[in-house]
Amino acid sequence: MPRSRSGKSNGARRSSVLGRRSRNAKKTRIINALRRFGFITALVVTSAWGGAWLWMSGTVTRTMDNAELAFQDSAAEAGYAVQNVLVEGRVNADPDVLLGLINARRGDPIMAFDPVEVKAQLERISWVESAHVERRLPDTIYVRLTERAPLALWQHQGKIRLVDGKGTVLAETNLAKFRNLPLIVGEDAPFHAAPLIGLLGGEPTIRDQVEAITWVGERRWDLKMKNGVVVRLPEGDVALALSRLAKAEAEDGLLKKDITIVDLREGNRITVRTAPGRVQEYKASFSLSGDNDI
Repeated sequence: MPRSRSGKSNGARRSSVLGRRSRNAKKTRIINALRRFGFITALVVTSAWGGAWLWMSGTVTRTMDNAELAFQDSAAEAGYAVQNVLVEGRVNADPDVLLGLINARRGDPIMAFDPVEVKAQLERISWVESAHVERRLPDTIYVRLTERAPLALWQHQGKIRLVDGKGTVLAETNLAKFRNLPLIVGEDAPFHAAPLIGLLGGEPTIRDQVEAITWVGERRWDLKMKNGVVVRLPEGDVALALSRLAKAEAEDGLLKKDITIVDLREGNRITVRTAPGRVQEYKASFSLSGDNDI
């Protein structure tokens, strides 16, 4: 049977009403979702700003610091307090300077002691090549030092400084205890002296007569002996030159003669310059070339 006009009209109206309700419900859900999102966003932003304000105002830092101090004090009361400071490896470094940088007194909370910071401070001391610092719970601070070894006294720009084999200046005052070390002279002498001083150690008869060692022309050394004689060393084969000089000294007493300069720069002979007004022939059976002229 065909539907009546009134039936069609009623059905259309019901469909229209249902459609509007569906659309209204959808809008309501969207609006509610946006409201929830807005609330959450506002909460996050407010929390972030609040946290930032607390941080910038120092409240968080103060709270953390107070908590840390409270923990350190509690630990100290429980026996975690400094009672001993042990330092090993100190030879020349000033003990008062070391203790000042360690900065720990008996009874201080040991947990408040910062080994990393103290290590950095100690390694700024000229004498200290490296430092190991640790807390040995419950009550001991332990420091092990590796000191630089003094090599020579360096004369430069009218001053005497103590240096090590790498050219590090260790001290400029209180040098009396190091007066027996070699004296080196020259702009960059400290950076080149270690090999030569090592070689001189193998020739004690020569080493003990040396008064000063001068770096010449950024390439070689002169030895000034205690009697005023100057020994000119070559750029290379220094060990061989010193050996020849030591042999000449042992066999002929070369450095005790009336000479002013001994030149070892020629590989096969020793050349000497006599003192003014003195002419003397010196012979050397040790000449590498067989030439007996010195």
